[in-house]
Amino acid sequence: MTIPSMAGLPAPDGFCHEALLYAGLADLLAQTLPFINDGVAAGDPVLVVVNAEKIDALRTGLGGDARAVHFADMDEIGRNPARIIPIWREFVREHGRGGRRLRGIGEPISAQRSPDELIECQLHESLLNVAFANTAPWWLLCTYDTDALGPEVLAEARRSHPFLIEGHEQRSNASYRNVEAIASPFDGQLPEPRARPFELFFESIDGLPSVRRFVSEHAARNGLDALQTADVVLAVHEVATNSIRHGGGKGWLRVWWDGDALVCEVHDRGHFDDPLVGRVSPDGDTDGGRGLWIANQLCDLVQLRTSPSGNVVRIHKKAVERGTRSVGVTD
Repeated sequence: MTIPSMAGLPAPDGFCHEALLYAGLADLLAQTLPFINDGVAAGDPVLVVVNAEKIDALRTGLGGDARAVHFADMDEIGRNPARIIPIWREFVREHGRGGRRLRGIGEPISAQRSPDELIECQLHESLLNVAFANTAPWWLLCTYDTDALGPEVLAEARRSHPFLIEGHEQRSNASYRNVEAIASPFDGQLPEPRARPFELFFESIDGLPSVRRFVSEHAARNGLDALQTADVVLAVHEVATNSIRHGGGKGWLRVWWDGDALVCEVHDRGHFDDPLVGRVSPDGDTDGGRGLWIANQLCDLVQLRTSPSGNVVRIHKKAVERGTRSVGVTD
């Protein structure tokens, strides 16, 4: 099915998660502007989450229709990939009442992502299929620039999207891994630190002050300012508290400097069994998932892994952040 315009394509009954492979900015505009225009004409709420340069280009291409579209800067809200699903969930919750159809465009993966960020972005793309398996009818295009991304990244994009637009042709994607294939998304191992870590064993609530001092000292020593230090200290405190309450009553903390970030890693005897842990805002009646949610809001990257020996939570906090702490969606 060719799509010089997306008018006439069937509206999804539920969540339609589609990878759109494009070649450069002009091709991106040629393929996404009709999708947005069709949504505006149909009265479908549209949220576009890409970088600032692409937002500007889309606003120009849309003209007056841009006023009907919601935009958010991926470099801000998606700096930590675990923050992206909450933005989409809020959009669906706010605008999808009564089965109203929705449209979205997102680009979490770019050539500027670090290797660790790339892996977590790819995990995010797979988890979208879990997060919105039973939801209002909405159509999400995840865009991938074939001029900037390598073949391995594009191959993984094909595995995480049930539908594919490639060469301006739309089709079902035979390479897609179904939801059951990612039932345990945190299996596997993280690479060992490139620098020698400093280590601290802790047990019981009485050990938490030592955890906070340990992280604070290393943060200050490695150039984090007072606000960044407070963020990472609170994040590690929350994760260590989870270890005491849910991970066997004790844990092991490792801290090291990696490039431009302080990395803090907590090991315990727990097991992650919720694929969306840390990506769903905890309600007021439970503390389940609250610590990882807080860590994701405060830090640049949070990596989770689980194995028969227990959980690993690796927290990255950059000394110089790429965006502001104030993030959100604009009209």
